[in-house]
Amino acid sequence: MATTKGPLALKELRSFMKEAKVDIYVVPSEDSHSSEYIAPCDARRAYISGFTGSAGCVVITQEKAALATDGRYFNQAARQLSKEWILLKQGMQDVPTWQEWTAEQSEGGKIVGVDPKLLSAVDARKLAEKVKRRGGKDLIAVESNLIDLVWGQDQPARPKEQIKVLPQEYAGKQCSAKLEDLRKKLAKKKSAGLIVSALDDIAWLFNMRGDDIPYNPVFFSYAAITPTTATLYIESAKLSRDCEDHLTSNGVSIRPYDKVFDDMRSMVKDLPRENNKFTISTKASWALKLSLGGDANVEETRSPVGDAKAVKNETELKGMRACHVRDGAALTEYFAWLEQELQKRELNEVEAADELENIRKKKDLFAGLSFDTISSTGANAAVIHYKAEAGNCAVIDPKKIYLCDSGAQYQDGTTDTTRTLHFGTPTEMEKKAYTLVLKGNIALDVAIFPKGTSGFALDTLARQYLWAEGLDYRHGTGHGVGSYLNVHEGPIGIGTRIQFSEVPLASGNVLSNEPGYYEDGSFGIRIENIIMVKEVDTTHRFGDKPYLGFENVTMVPYCRKLIDETLLTTKEKKWLNDYHRDIFSKTHGFFEKDSVAMKWLERETQKI
Repeated sequence: MATTKGPLALKELRSFMKEAKVDIYVVPSEDSHSSEYIAPCDARRAYISGFTGSAGCVVITQEKAALATDGRYFNQAARQLSKEWILLKQGMQDVPTWQEWTAEQSEGGKIVGVDPKLLSAVDARKLAEKVKRRGGKDLIAVESNLIDLVWGQDQPARPKEQIKVLPQEYAGKQCSAKLEDLRKKLAKKKSAGLIVSALDDIAWLFNMRGDDIPYNPVFFSYAAITPTTATLYIESAKLSRDCEDHLTSNGVSIRPYDKVFDDMRSMVKDLPRENNKFTISTKASWALKLSLGGDANVEETRSPVGDAKAVKNETELKGMRACHVRDGAALTEYFAWLEQELQKRELNEVEAADELENIRKKKDLFAGLSFDTISSTGANAAVIHYKAEAGNCAVIDPKKIYLCDSGAQYQDGTTDTTRTLHFGTPTEMEKKAYTLVLKGNIALDVAIFPKGTSGFALDTLARQYLWAEGLDYRHGTGHGVGSYLNVHEGPIGIGTRIQFSEVPLASGNVLSNEPGYYEDGSFGIRIENIIMVKEVDTTHRFGDKPYLGFENVTMVPYCRKLIDETLLTTKEKKWLNDYHRDIFSKTHGFFEKDSVAMKWLERETQKI
């Protein structure tokens, strides 16, 4: 991760701001492809602020520096920011958004600047409107990234990792077939073509995977799909002969990565006179839209590739089931090992997480972790996106809550599982909170709902038991999950974000189910399973609509010590017993030569 120069970096940045004739400079978290997780060379916001969380935006004036982030990172940001920084806690009452704060600072005719490659065209338009309403002069595109100028030679190099073809046995659908489906959608809209900038969309569309961003098997590229052509913008040195043959056989041509903006400018000159426009995603960069000539030549929509990717085919669904069985066995082995080791010696959070990774590495088709393992003891478990670091982490206390949120990439799928355990005697409050979270987890799992229902509408099911006690959590209940792709995948999700109301859930969607509860300075609880949307049989079909439900594929027991059985209904107990029986049936075969793990599994899955 980037090492900031602190106040000196801010001083240098402000000098470059004066040269660029901007009064306020915006530094988003994302890279040129709106990626949530980024390569080290793109960690500009972390470099200038010192805050290393995955979400946030920095705004710097000549006098002030502010970081805006959401509730997952309030604790982390408060620890990492130095005294000259203002923390804007997004979502809290009376706290302005970073856009509102930027507009407020622009009063009196000030100019706001941003690297147009790092801000979406949609966000740029909204920000410009806010700035002008508050009396700011303008939002301008600053072509040279000012953070890069400050960073200089210390900035990490761009990744040059080799790319590989994803075999058909795991992809489930040929690249040529995906391109054909996409062209049919573009034809209906009379689109001149689609410019694809999201890296996971491109990886999925072309059935290829890379290693350019840690934990995300993607590669830096753009793609242009027209009615007759498909072009992948990528550094050719990263392509093996197999990749080149794969692309050629699917009718895809190759162009250098850095030629995309020049080519876009050329493409718009050849647009037919009828009302054809190029289509870009609503998350595509302002720079991409500018290169296409702006509103006159561009239509912004939710990515049709992202929509297609979110509906897994049968091969992908089969792979998700299979990899979660292997991954569940890995977690069972890990938790059994950890419990035994803590009786004999001290282990810190990083040592434990490293052992979990070593166990996962032994599983078939393992390709890496899907995110930094959250291995957290006691009060650290209350930090929602906690990251233990060697030399700066806690020793695991068997007398306190232990929360482990982890996942892996396998060639046949992506996993993400959270389990909260206790190796000693939990308090009554810990047991109550855990059981309320468990009840919400079960309530969402058993939900049945008509086609057309969104994750926004389902969110309350997971929170209801916490709400009844005046409790809650400051994160979403579920996010989409990729198939050997990004562990956080749009456009679907379960939560209070308004965008989750825009996309209904569909059969084939894969999501997380992860309610939680956190007491700052004391403990944190989260339970996370991966669930897949499926069509279900119902007695009636009101409105002649299909009804949907979920299939749970996570194969890891819940913590028996933390369950207060008196708070569970008969139906919840039956669900729990059935689930644990399924886990034992599918995973016990991994432990024929591991008596420690087998005993742990038998104990944790015994009938309530």
